[in-house]
Amino acid sequence: MADKLKFALALLLLVAGVTGFYLLAEQAMILRVLMVFAGLGLSAAVAWQTEPGRQFFVFANEATSEAKKVVWPTRKETLQTTGLVFAFVVIMAVFLWLTDKSLEWVLYDLVLGWRKS
Repeated sequence: MADKLKFALALLLLVAGVTGFYLLAEQAMILRVLMVFAGLGLSAAVAWQTEPGRQFFVFANEATSEAKKVVWPTRKETLQTTGLVFAFVVIMAVFLWLTDKSLEWVLYDLVLGWRKS
């Protein structure tokens, strides 16, 4: 029950931050943005005090550590793969253009007899 109340308080703090952004329409933009960040920060701090909030932060830390274990491609591999993708796109574009023009010639000139001017 306490976790639900804390989540409700966190949601209210978030809504208060966003509402403050619109209520302070006459103020400087930096103050309005800081109001949103304050609401977001306070909301996260309150949510972190709940059991599901702690579990979420543990999960986020584990996900970050797993992402660090990924073997990312080198710059050379990335450029080579990107070059292959671009080459394939250009080849497919030319192929589809040739197919379209061939079918146009067959249908309009040979089958229907319509001559383009």
